[in-house]
Amino acid sequence: MPNHLAARAGPAPVIRRLPPEAVNRIAAGEVIERPASAIKELVENSLDAGARTIEVEIRQGGKAGIVVSDDGCGMDGESLLLAVERHATSKLAPSREGDFDLTTISTLGFRGEALPSIGAIARLDISSRAAGGPGSPGPGSSPGDPGPGEASKLSVHGGKLSGPAPAAFAGEGTRVEVGELFYATPARLKFLKSDQAETAAVADAVRRLAMAHPEVAFSLASNGRRMFAFPAETNDEAGRLKRLGAVMGRDFEANALPIEAERDGARLSGFAGLPTFNRGLPDKQFLFVNGRPVRDKLLIGALRGAYADFLARDRHAVVALFLEVAPDFVDVNVHPAKTEVRFREAGMIRGLIVGALRCALAEAGHRASTTTSAAALGRMRADGASVGAAPIRPGMRPFSPANPFARAGAPDGNFALEDRPRSFGGVDAPSARAAAAEGPPAEDYPLGAARAQLHETYIVAQSADGLIIVDQHAAHERLVYETMKEALAAGGVQRQGLLIPEIVELDAEEAERVAARAEELAELGLVLERFGDGAIVVREVPALLGNPDVAALVRRLADDLGEIGEGLALKDALEGVASSMACHGSVRSGRRLTTEEMNALLRQMEATPHSGQCNHGRPTYVELKLSDIERLFGRR
Repeated sequence: MPNHLAARAGPAPVIRRLPPEAVNRIAAGEVIERPASAIKELVENSLDAGARTIEVEIRQGGKAGIVVSDDGCGMDGESLLLAVERHATSKLAPSREGDFDLTTISTLGFRGEALPSIGAIARLDISSRAAGGPGSPGPGSSPGDPGPGEASKLSVHGGKLSGPAPAAFAGEGTRVEVGELFYATPARLKFLKSDQAETAAVADAVRRLAMAHPEVAFSLASNGRRMFAFPAETNDEAGRLKRLGAVMGRDFEANALPIEAERDGARLSGFAGLPTFNRGLPDKQFLFVNGRPVRDKLLIGALRGAYADFLARDRHAVVALFLEVAPDFVDVNVHPAKTEVRFREAGMIRGLIVGALRCALAEAGHRASTTTSAAALGRMRADGASVGAAPIRPGMRPFSPANPFARAGAPDGNFALEDRPRSFGGVDAPSARAAAAEGPPAEDYPLGAARAQLHETYIVAQSADGLIIVDQHAAHERLVYETMKEALAAGGVQRQGLLIPEIVELDAEEAERVAARAEELAELGLVLERFGDGAIVVREVPALLGNPDVAALVRRLADDLGEIGEGLALKDALEGVASSMACHGSVRSGRRLTTEEMNALLRQMEATPHSGQCNHGRPTYVELKLSDIERLFGRR
């Protein structure tokens, strides 16, 4: 019999009362998981103490040493003694009846367990001087207590208390030093990661708190090297954005949309990145509840819902949202480390987040992120290559003064400057010539005037101060999709009948899947029916799609319906299906457009929300300012 089973078969266990040292070490395991946990608790205490400058220093990822200094209100000797006792805190006050209300927590480190937990497993030294003058000991204090005006120092090493005693401490505030973390519980050290990983976790914890409190200056040093220092900012929208830019990168500051919304007493503020400013990892998504950084599944679901129309499945939005609710509306004591919260009305909070984000994205119009053009310029400067004359390949016309529009290296037929009128993929757009005659010059429009079509795929437009390159398929895909969504909201998509119904061959299972949803697909303008065991006959298509590739469209829908599943009504996923239909029915690459068609596309992009990116989150256009182009050629 294994030893652990033999032990169970022995005498009946005896219930024993654990000594205080063991109790504190058990509690420490709940609160202090790693150096970053200790630093988070200490910095939150500094914030609750009213600090305006907080400095953090670590050695070996925080394993060997941690120092947190602040200029907060500080403590006297008697307060220091209470601060290292379990469940002692200055952040809860009794009511008139003598009860403590735990449902209205308005501070950060309210639990009163951080300092005794750290002292139980490490070498803890606290030096402090109370603000506003002397830290005078109370009646009955021992002769060793410091006198008026003196700073105090207290130590707790492995649960053993010494002090308080007079200390040399300049100014007001508190300095907490933690040495040899987990030396009293060496088993925990085995589960810590490398110094580099622990340092990264500490930096992340400090950055999150710095984002929530822009009015406080933060700094972090590791092994004597300064990692970052954030000066104090104003506690308003401009100051918060500046702090977020310092933490998340200046690109976020340039591509962030302000968020401001309120519902049923809950207020949401912050900033959300443009859809084209996205990442491959969800590591730049931050939610703060009443100034407390939290990691909550609610935010992840709300973000997916708000950005569903704009991002591919493997791309993630960049946001920093700040939620303010009444203290009794949220439970912050769900997790010992206070990284998770529970809302009384989770559905309302999710609706507030989704609604505010969608409103901000709609107001952004056709705006695309600045990183798109920066990436394009970076590729042009790849490997430091200078811009020079391109070699003339067979089939290319050399430059000649007699033909100034034939650039060296420009293939024949790649510039489409035709003026013959043609239909434009079913999109009802105004005449570009009429618009130019009635309104300002085309160059004065945000997306400028079409000058050429490259490789029958990209539209080149000239704006008042630069050059714009448009992906015609991606742009038209977004326009068709937005128009289909409007038609769906109005009651249905307009259909057009096919002169000759088209038969699409499918697997028997796929044909059954599509035919079963025929009634719902008709709302999207696609009328079809079963045609034998392994085929579908299509009789009508959405008028917006013009002349789409019907077979490719139906096959893609069969795949999408397989992902949706039988248990979910197609109406719940109509927008996703409409996105697929818009993608496969839009103007494809390789189609030559007239100047009128190109200008009509540009004007409609300017009037359509979200036209800066296609349905998959890719940018629909790249803008290069004239100054950027001049720098490419060394003119600046």
